[in-house]
Amino acid sequence: MLTAGLSCTTSVETTDDVTGSDLIMMKTHRLWLGLTIAILAMFGSSALRAEDNSTPQQVFDGMRQSFQADKAKGVHAKYQWQLSGPNGGEWWIDVNDGTFKMGRGKIDNPTVTFITSDNDWVAMSNGKLKGTWAFMTGRLKVHGPQSVARKLDEIFP
Repeated sequence: MLTAGLSCTTSVETTDDVTGSDLIMMKTHRLWLGLTIAILAMFGSSALRAEDNSTPQQVFDGMRQSFQADKAKGVHAKYQWQLSGPNGGEWWIDVNDGTFKMGRGKIDNPTVTFITSDNDWVAMSNGKLKGTWAFMTGRLKVHGPQSVARKLDEIFP
């Protein structure tokens, strides 16, 4: 849980201008600030868990609605996903000059292949994990031209 590592410390320098009631008020504000942060962290972590519980299939289904035909004009690319994990599997998208087809399984001669876990793909799709970070840390492997791989974000925003 995110709240386990939270700590809120404030140092107060006492002077003659600070009265006992001011110190009590400062401590009360510090307590409320700490509680507010803890509550926000709990809500944030539950929202994160809800998104992380969506499946790769739900992500691909959502991509159907986000397709930008104008951004796909002139693009001829076959994308393949190999996702490990309990909700993993293989999916593909074939973009062909402003149109696309999508399915489960393998596609012949993919232009770009993405290899990652089901959880990481969902997290990247939900904006919780940056693709660049996943790539740099080895959590995402990309085979094929990087420029074609990056085009996917424009075609399916």
